[in-house]
Amino acid sequence: MTETLLFSPMTIRGLTLKNRIVVPPMHQYSAEKGFPTDWHLMNAGKFAAGGAGLVVVESTKVERRGCGTVGDLGIWDDKFVAPLARLVQFIRQQNAVAGIQLGHSGRKARASRPWEGDRPLQRTPHIEDWDAWQPVAPSAIAHSERWPEPRALETGEVKDLVQAWGQAARRAHEAGFDVLELHGAHGYLVHEFLSERSNQRTDEYGGSEAGRMRFLIEVTEAVRAYWPDHKPLFVRLSVEDNAGWGPEQSARLAKILKTKGVDVIDCSSGGISEAAPILGKEIKYSYQVPLSEHVRREAEIMTMAVGLIIHGDQAEQILRNGQADLIAVGREILNNPNWPMDAALKLGVEGPFRNVPPQFGYWLGTRAKRGFGTQPSTWQNGLREDGRATSNP
Repeated sequence: MTETLLFSPMTIRGLTLKNRIVVPPMHQYSAEKGFPTDWHLMNAGKFAAGGAGLVVVESTKVERRGCGTVGDLGIWDDKFVAPLARLVQFIRQQNAVAGIQLGHSGRKARASRPWEGDRPLQRTPHIEDWDAWQPVAPSAIAHSERWPEPRALETGEVKDLVQAWGQAARRAHEAGFDVLELHGAHGYLVHEFLSERSNQRTDEYGGSEAGRMRFLIEVTEAVRAYWPDHKPLFVRLSVEDNAGWGPEQSARLAKILKTKGVDVIDCSSGGISEAAPILGKEIKYSYQVPLSEHVRREAEIMTMAVGLIIHGDQAEQILRNGQADLIAVGREILNNPNWPMDAALKLGVEGPFRNVPPQFGYWLGTRAKRGFGTQPSTWQNGLREDGRATSNP
Protein backbone atom coordinates (compact mmCIF):
# COMPACT_ATOMS: atom_id res chain seq x y z
CA MET A 1 0.00 0.00 0.00
CA THR A 2 1.23 3.48 -0.89
CA GLU A 3 0.40 6.35 1.48
CA THR A 4 -0.69 9.41 -0.47
CA LEU A 5 -1.96 12.89 0.29
CA LEU A 6 -4.21 12.87 -2.76
CA PHE A 7 -6.23 9.98 -1.37
CA SER A 8 -6.12 10.98 2.28
CA PRO A 9 -9.29 12.36 3.91
CA MET A 10 -9.56 16.08 4.54
CA THR A 11 -11.80 17.83 7.05
CA ILE A 12 -12.98 21.42 6.52
CA ARG A 13 -15.28 22.74 9.25
CA GLY A 14 -17.86 19.99 9.82
CA LEU A 15 -17.25 18.23 6.51
CA THR A 16 -14.84 15.41 5.71
CA LEU A 17 -13.88 14.70 2.10
CA LYS A 18 -12.76 11.14 1.34
CA ASN A 19 -9.91 12.45 -0.85
CA ARG A 20 -8.46 15.74 -2.14
CA ILE A 21 -9.82 15.39 -5.69
CA VAL A 22 -12.37 18.01 -6.71
CA VAL A 23 -14.41 18.23 -9.88
CA PRO A 24 -14.55 22.00 -10.39
CA PRO A 25 -17.62 23.81 -11.72
CA MET A 26 -17.71 23.58 -15.51
CA HIS A 27 -20.45 25.26 -17.52
CA GLN A 28 -22.62 22.83 -19.44
CA TYR A 29 -24.98 25.42 -20.97
CA SER A 30 -27.70 22.77 -21.01
CA ALA A 31 -30.35 24.07 -18.60
CA GLU A 32 -33.91 24.79 -19.70
CA LYS A 33 -35.13 28.15 -18.42
CA GLY A 34 -32.68 27.82 -15.56
CA PHE A 35 -33.69 24.29 -14.56
CA PRO A 36 -31.29 21.33 -14.58
CA THR A 37 -31.99 18.54 -17.06
CA ASP A 38 -31.09 14.87 -17.29
CA TRP A 39 -27.77 16.00 -18.75
CA HIS A 40 -26.84 17.60 -15.43
CA LEU A 41 -27.77 14.47 -13.51
CA MET A 42 -25.66 12.34 -15.81
CA ASN A 43 -22.78 14.79 -15.87
CA ALA A 44 -22.47 15.25 -12.10
CA GLY A 45 -23.32 11.62 -11.43
CA LYS A 46 -20.56 10.15 -13.57
CA PHE A 47 -17.92 12.23 -11.78
CA ALA A 48 -19.26 11.24 -8.37
CA ALA A 49 -19.31 7.58 -9.40
CA GLY A 50 -15.76 7.93 -10.72
CA GLY A 51 -14.40 8.47 -7.23
CA ALA A 52 -13.97 12.23 -6.75
CA GLY A 53 -14.27 13.47 -3.18
CA LEU A 54 -16.13 16.67 -4.11
CA VAL A 55 -18.23 17.42 -7.19
CA VAL A 56 -19.10 21.09 -7.67
CA VAL A 57 -22.10 21.89 -9.86
CA GLU A 58 -21.47 24.58 -12.45
CA SER A 59 -21.94 28.33 -11.95
CA THR A 60 -25.61 28.76 -11.03
CA LYS A 61 -26.98 32.25 -11.39
CA VAL A 62 -28.26 34.32 -8.49
CA GLU A 63 -30.52 36.43 -10.72
CA ARG A 64 -32.01 36.15 -14.20
CA ARG A 65 -29.87 38.99 -15.57
CA GLY A 66 -26.81 37.05 -14.54
CA CYS A 67 -27.33 34.22 -17.04
CA GLY A 68 -24.55 34.05 -19.57
CA THR A 69 -26.54 31.98 -22.07
CA VAL A 70 -30.01 30.51 -22.53
CA GLY A 71 -28.58 27.31 -21.02
CA ASP A 72 -27.34 28.65 -17.66
CA LEU A 73 -28.57 27.10 -14.41
CA GLY A 74 -30.57 29.32 -12.07
CA ILE A 75 -31.14 29.62 -8.34
CA TRP A 76 -32.88 33.00 -8.17
CA ASP A 77 -36.21 31.51 -7.12
CA ASP A 78 -37.34 28.86 -4.63
CA LYS A 79 -38.72 26.82 -7.52
CA PHE A 80 -35.17 25.77 -8.37
CA VAL A 81 -34.52 24.11 -5.01
CA ALA A 82 -36.20 20.75 -5.62
CA PRO A 83 -34.64 20.10 -9.06
CA LEU A 84 -31.19 20.94 -7.71
CA ALA A 85 -31.80 18.69 -4.70
CA ARG A 86 -32.13 15.77 -7.12
CA LEU A 87 -28.53 16.34 -8.22
CA VAL A 88 -27.38 16.48 -4.59
CA GLN A 89 -29.09 13.23 -3.72
CA PHE A 90 -27.52 11.33 -6.60
CA ILE A 91 -24.02 12.69 -5.91
CA ARG A 92 -24.34 11.64 -2.27
CA GLN A 93 -25.50 8.17 -3.27
CA GLN A 94 -22.10 7.70 -4.92
CA ASN A 95 -20.32 8.57 -1.65
CA ALA A 96 -19.19 11.98 -2.86
CA VAL A 97 -19.83 15.47 -1.49
CA ALA A 98 -22.02 17.85 -3.49
CA GLY A 99 -21.02 21.46 -3.97
CA ILE A 100 -22.40 24.31 -6.06
CA GLN A 101 -20.93 27.52 -7.42
CA LEU A 102 -22.96 30.74 -7.31
CA GLY A 103 -22.31 33.23 -10.08
CA HIS A 104 -23.42 36.20 -12.15
CA SER A 105 -22.14 36.85 -15.66
CA GLY A 106 -22.30 40.65 -15.46
CA ARG A 107 -21.32 42.29 -18.74
CA LYS A 108 -20.64 38.84 -20.27
CA ALA A 109 -24.34 37.94 -20.06
CA ARG A 110 -26.75 37.34 -22.95
CA ALA A 111 -24.25 35.44 -25.10
CA SER A 112 -24.37 32.44 -27.39
CA ARG A 113 -23.00 29.12 -26.21
CA PRO A 114 -19.23 28.82 -26.84
CA TRP A 115 -19.66 26.14 -29.50
CA GLU A 116 -22.25 28.34 -31.22
CA GLY A 117 -19.76 31.13 -31.79
CA ASP A 118 -19.11 32.66 -28.34
CA ARG A 119 -20.57 36.03 -29.32
CA PRO A 120 -23.37 38.39 -28.25
CA LEU A 121 -26.72 36.67 -28.59
CA GLN A 122 -29.06 37.86 -31.33
CA ARG A 123 -32.62 38.73 -30.38
CA THR A 124 -35.16 36.06 -31.29
CA PRO A 125 -38.91 35.72 -30.57
CA HIS A 126 -38.47 32.70 -28.30
CA ILE A 127 -36.55 34.78 -25.71
CA GLU A 128 -39.54 36.34 -24.02
CA ASP A 129 -37.69 38.48 -21.49
CA TRP A 130 -35.03 39.92 -23.79
CA ASP A 131 -35.24 43.49 -22.47
CA ALA A 132 -35.16 42.38 -18.84
CA TRP A 133 -32.14 40.20 -19.60
CA GLN A 134 -29.88 43.22 -19.96
CA PRO A 135 -26.15 42.87 -19.30
CA VAL A 136 -25.16 44.93 -16.26
CA ALA A 137 -21.76 45.74 -14.79
CA PRO A 138 -20.02 48.01 -12.29
CA SER A 139 -19.46 50.53 -15.10
CA ALA A 140 -20.74 50.99 -18.65
CA ILE A 141 -17.60 49.47 -20.19
CA ALA A 142 -17.83 46.68 -22.75
CA HIS A 143 -15.84 43.48 -22.36
CA SER A 144 -14.26 44.19 -25.77
CA GLU A 145 -15.15 45.86 -29.04
CA ARG A 146 -17.05 42.69 -30.00
CA TRP A 147 -19.44 43.01 -27.06
CA PRO A 148 -22.20 45.52 -26.28
CA GLU A 149 -21.84 48.16 -23.63
CA PRO A 150 -23.52 47.00 -20.38
CA ARG A 151 -25.66 49.20 -18.19
CA ALA A 152 -23.91 50.44 -15.07
CA LEU A 153 -25.58 49.27 -11.87
CA GLU A 154 -27.05 51.88 -9.56
CA THR A 155 -25.78 51.79 -5.98
CA GLY A 156 -29.14 50.47 -4.76
CA GLU A 157 -29.02 47.69 -7.34
CA VAL A 158 -25.60 46.63 -6.10
CA LYS A 159 -26.97 46.33 -2.58
CA ASP A 160 -29.93 44.33 -3.89
CA LEU A 161 -27.52 41.98 -5.64
CA VAL A 162 -25.66 41.41 -2.39
CA GLN A 163 -28.91 40.19 -0.87
CA ALA A 164 -29.63 38.07 -3.97
CA TRP A 165 -26.42 36.15 -3.28
CA GLY A 166 -27.50 35.65 0.31
CA GLN A 167 -30.88 34.25 -0.78
CA ALA A 168 -29.15 32.00 -3.31
CA ALA A 169 -27.00 30.60 -0.51
CA ARG A 170 -30.16 29.89 1.50
CA ARG A 171 -31.60 27.96 -1.42
CA ALA A 172 -28.36 26.04 -1.95
CA HIS A 173 -28.49 24.96 1.69
CA GLU A 174 -32.14 23.95 1.38
CA ALA A 175 -31.26 21.87 -1.68
CA GLY A 176 -28.74 19.99 0.47
CA PHE A 177 -25.40 21.13 -0.92
CA ASP A 178 -22.53 20.82 1.55
CA VAL A 179 -19.98 23.10 -0.13
CA LEU A 180 -20.59 26.52 -1.63
CA GLU A 181 -18.27 28.40 -3.96
CA LEU A 182 -18.61 32.06 -4.95
CA HIS A 183 -17.48 32.81 -8.50
CA GLY A 184 -15.17 35.82 -8.34
CA ALA A 185 -13.07 35.03 -11.41
CA HIS A 186 -12.94 34.89 -15.20
CA GLY A 187 -14.27 38.35 -15.96
CA TYR A 188 -17.75 37.81 -14.55
CA LEU A 189 -19.55 40.29 -12.30
CA VAL A 190 -17.56 39.91 -9.07
CA HIS A 191 -14.27 40.04 -10.98
CA GLU A 192 -15.56 43.11 -12.84
CA PHE A 193 -15.91 44.89 -9.49
CA LEU A 194 -12.37 43.93 -8.49
CA SER A 195 -10.67 45.10 -11.68
CA GLU A 196 -9.73 48.71 -12.35
CA ARG A 197 -10.21 47.98 -16.04
CA SER A 198 -13.94 47.31 -15.64
CA ASN A 199 -14.75 49.25 -12.45
CA GLN A 200 -14.60 53.02 -12.71
CA ARG A 201 -17.29 53.74 -10.14
CA THR A 202 -17.09 56.78 -7.87
CA ASP A 203 -19.35 55.44 -5.11
CA GLU A 204 -18.42 53.12 -2.24
CA TYR A 205 -18.03 50.15 -4.62
CA GLY A 206 -15.28 51.69 -6.74
CA GLY A 207 -12.17 53.81 -6.68
CA SER A 208 -9.63 52.42 -4.22
CA GLU A 209 -8.69 48.77 -3.89
CA ALA A 210 -10.79 48.59 -0.73
CA GLY A 211 -13.76 50.04 -2.59
CA ARG A 212 -13.42 47.56 -5.43
CA MET A 213 -13.20 44.70 -2.94
CA ARG A 214 -16.32 45.86 -1.09
CA PHE A 215 -18.86 44.04 -3.28
CA LEU A 216 -17.30 40.60 -2.81
CA ILE A 217 -16.77 41.19 0.90
CA GLU A 218 -20.42 42.17 1.37
CA VAL A 219 -21.55 39.22 -0.75
CA THR A 220 -19.50 36.91 1.47
CA GLU A 221 -21.06 38.39 4.58
CA ALA A 222 -24.57 38.03 3.15
CA VAL A 223 -23.87 34.44 2.12
CA ARG A 224 -22.48 33.49 5.52
CA ALA A 225 -25.65 34.86 7.13
CA TYR A 226 -27.56 32.04 5.41
CA TRP A 227 -24.87 29.41 4.83
CA PRO A 228 -24.48 27.30 8.00
CA ASP A 229 -21.31 27.66 10.00
CA HIS A 230 -20.49 23.95 9.73
CA LYS A 231 -20.45 24.07 5.92
CA PRO A 232 -17.32 25.13 3.99
CA LEU A 233 -17.26 28.22 1.80
CA PHE A 234 -14.92 28.57 -1.20
CA VAL A 235 -14.18 31.57 -3.42
CA ARG A 236 -12.77 31.29 -6.94
CA LEU A 237 -10.47 34.15 -7.92
CA SER A 238 -8.54 35.04 -11.03
CA VAL A 239 -5.42 35.44 -8.94
CA GLU A 240 -3.67 36.91 -11.99
CA ASP A 241 -5.81 38.51 -14.67
CA ASN A 242 -3.00 40.05 -16.75
CA ALA A 243 -4.80 43.38 -16.55
CA GLY A 244 -3.73 44.94 -13.26
CA TRP A 245 -5.14 42.51 -10.71
CA GLY A 246 -2.46 40.11 -9.54
CA PRO A 247 -1.24 37.77 -6.80
CA GLU A 248 -0.48 40.50 -4.27
CA GLN A 249 -3.98 41.96 -4.51
CA SER A 250 -5.49 38.47 -4.40
CA ALA A 251 -3.55 37.59 -1.27
CA ARG A 252 -4.68 40.77 0.46
CA LEU A 253 -8.28 40.03 -0.48
CA ALA A 254 -7.97 36.40 0.65
CA LYS A 255 -6.80 37.54 4.09
CA ILE A 256 -9.96 39.62 4.46
CA LEU A 257 -12.22 36.89 3.11
CA LYS A 258 -10.77 34.45 5.62
CA THR A 259 -12.02 36.67 8.45
CA LYS A 260 -15.47 36.65 6.84
CA GLY A 261 -15.80 32.88 6.86
CA VAL A 262 -14.13 31.77 3.62
CA ASP A 263 -12.20 28.52 3.95
CA VAL A 264 -10.62 27.88 0.54
CA ILE A 265 -9.48 30.06 -2.35
CA ASP A 266 -9.89 28.34 -5.72
CA CYS A 267 -6.98 29.79 -7.71
CA SER A 268 -7.52 30.43 -11.40
CA SER A 269 -6.57 33.26 -13.77
CA GLY A 270 -7.65 35.54 -16.61
CA GLY A 271 -10.99 36.45 -18.11
CA ILE A 272 -11.28 40.20 -17.63
CA SER A 273 -10.19 40.70 -21.23
CA GLU A 274 -10.24 38.53 -24.33
CA ALA A 275 -6.55 37.70 -23.89
CA ALA A 276 -5.96 34.04 -23.07
CA PRO A 277 -5.75 33.43 -19.29
CA ILE A 278 -2.14 32.30 -19.32
CA LEU A 279 1.00 33.08 -17.39
CA GLY A 280 3.97 33.51 -19.65
CA LYS A 281 4.11 32.62 -23.31
CA GLU A 282 3.03 28.99 -23.14
CA ILE A 283 0.60 26.86 -21.19
CA LYS A 284 2.29 23.90 -19.52
CA TYR A 285 1.51 21.35 -16.83
CA SER A 286 0.50 22.98 -13.53
CA TYR A 287 0.77 26.45 -15.07
CA GLN A 288 -1.53 28.04 -12.47
CA VAL A 289 -0.18 26.19 -9.44
CA PRO A 290 2.25 29.03 -8.50
CA LEU A 291 -0.80 31.24 -7.97
CA SER A 292 -2.22 28.75 -5.49
CA GLU A 293 1.12 28.48 -3.75
CA HIS A 294 1.43 32.27 -3.41
CA VAL A 295 -2.05 32.82 -1.98
CA ARG A 296 -1.70 29.86 0.38
CA ARG A 297 1.58 31.18 1.75
CA GLU A 298 0.81 34.90 1.90
CA ALA A 299 -2.79 34.73 3.12
CA GLU A 300 -2.34 31.62 5.28
CA ILE A 301 -5.50 30.11 3.85
CA MET A 302 -6.28 26.77 2.22
CA THR A 303 -6.18 26.80 -1.56
CA MET A 304 -7.28 24.66 -4.48
CA ALA A 305 -5.01 24.30 -7.50
CA VAL A 306 -6.34 24.02 -11.04
CA GLY A 307 -4.89 24.23 -14.53
CA LEU A 308 -3.55 21.38 -16.68
CA ILE A 309 -3.30 18.94 -13.79
CA ILE A 310 -3.36 15.76 -15.83
CA HIS A 311 -1.62 12.97 -13.92
CA GLY A 312 -2.04 11.47 -10.46
CA ASP A 313 1.64 11.77 -9.54
CA GLN A 314 1.58 15.39 -10.69
CA ALA A 315 -1.35 16.09 -8.34
CA GLU A 316 0.34 14.23 -5.49
CA GLN A 317 3.52 16.27 -5.89
CA ILE A 318 1.61 19.55 -5.76
CA LEU A 319 0.18 18.53 -2.40
CA ARG A 320 3.51 17.28 -1.08
CA ASN A 321 5.18 20.54 -2.12
CA GLY A 322 2.66 22.48 -0.03
CA GLN A 323 1.38 24.35 -3.09
CA ALA A 324 -2.29 23.54 -2.49
CA ASP A 325 -4.65 21.66 -0.20
CA LEU A 326 -7.09 20.44 -2.85
CA ILE A 327 -6.65 19.46 -6.48
CA ALA A 328 -9.24 20.42 -9.09
CA VAL A 329 -9.25 18.19 -12.15
CA GLY A 330 -11.41 19.78 -14.84
CA ARG A 331 -10.99 19.05 -18.52
CA GLU A 332 -9.02 15.90 -17.89
CA ILE A 333 -11.88 14.44 -15.90
CA LEU A 334 -14.14 15.25 -18.84
CA ASN A 335 -11.78 13.06 -20.83
CA ASN A 336 -11.79 10.33 -18.17
CA PRO A 337 -14.59 10.51 -15.57
CA ASN A 338 -12.87 7.66 -13.69
CA TRP A 339 -9.70 9.74 -13.26
CA PRO A 340 -9.66 9.26 -9.45
CA MET A 341 -9.75 5.47 -9.82
CA ASP A 342 -7.12 5.64 -12.55
CA ALA A 343 -4.85 7.83 -10.40
CA ALA A 344 -5.24 5.46 -7.43
CA LEU A 345 -4.10 2.53 -9.56
CA LYS A 346 -1.04 4.36 -10.78
CA LEU A 347 -0.11 5.64 -7.32
CA GLY A 348 -0.41 2.14 -5.84
CA VAL A 349 -3.25 2.95 -3.49
CA GLU A 350 -4.62 -0.20 -1.87
CA GLY A 351 -8.07 -1.24 -3.07
CA PRO A 352 -8.48 1.39 -5.80
CA PHE A 353 -11.78 -0.17 -6.87
CA ARG A 354 -13.30 0.14 -3.40
CA ASN A 355 -13.83 3.88 -3.82
CA VAL A 356 -16.21 3.53 -6.75
CA PRO A 357 -19.67 1.94 -6.97
CA PRO A 358 -19.62 -1.88 -6.98
CA GLN A 359 -21.65 -1.93 -10.16
CA PHE A 360 -18.38 -1.48 -12.02
CA GLY A 361 -15.75 -1.51 -9.26
CA TYR A 362 -16.43 -5.19 -8.51
CA TRP A 363 -15.88 -6.25 -12.12
CA LEU A 364 -12.76 -4.18 -12.58
CA GLY A 365 -11.38 -5.54 -9.33
CA THR A 366 -11.90 -9.16 -10.36
CA ARG A 367 -10.21 -8.48 -13.70
CA ALA A 368 -7.21 -6.91 -11.98
CA LYS A 369 -6.76 -10.00 -9.76
CA ARG A 370 -6.17 -12.17 -12.79
CA GLY A 371 -2.80 -10.52 -13.29
CA PHE A 372 -2.13 -11.24 -16.94
CA GLY A 373 -1.53 -7.79 -18.38
CA THR A 374 -4.90 -6.26 -17.60
CA GLN A 375 -3.74 -2.69 -17.20
CA PRO A 376 -6.42 -0.21 -18.27
CA SER A 377 -6.30 1.53 -21.63
CA THR A 378 -5.53 4.83 -19.88
CA TRP A 379 -2.43 3.44 -18.21
CA GLN A 380 0.43 5.89 -18.02
CA ASN A 381 2.89 6.41 -15.20
CA GLY A 382 2.73 10.18 -15.40
CA LEU A 383 5.58 12.65 -15.51
CA ARG A 384 9.33 12.20 -15.72
CA GLU A 385 11.61 14.47 -13.76
CA ASP A 386 11.97 16.68 -16.85
CA GLY A 387 8.18 17.19 -16.94
CA ARG A 388 7.51 15.03 -19.99
CA ALA A 389 4.94 12.26 -20.00
CA THR A 390 6.10 8.67 -19.77
CA SER A 391 4.27 5.53 -20.84
CA ASN A 392 4.68 1.85 -20.15
CA PRO A 393 5.76 -0.09 -23.23
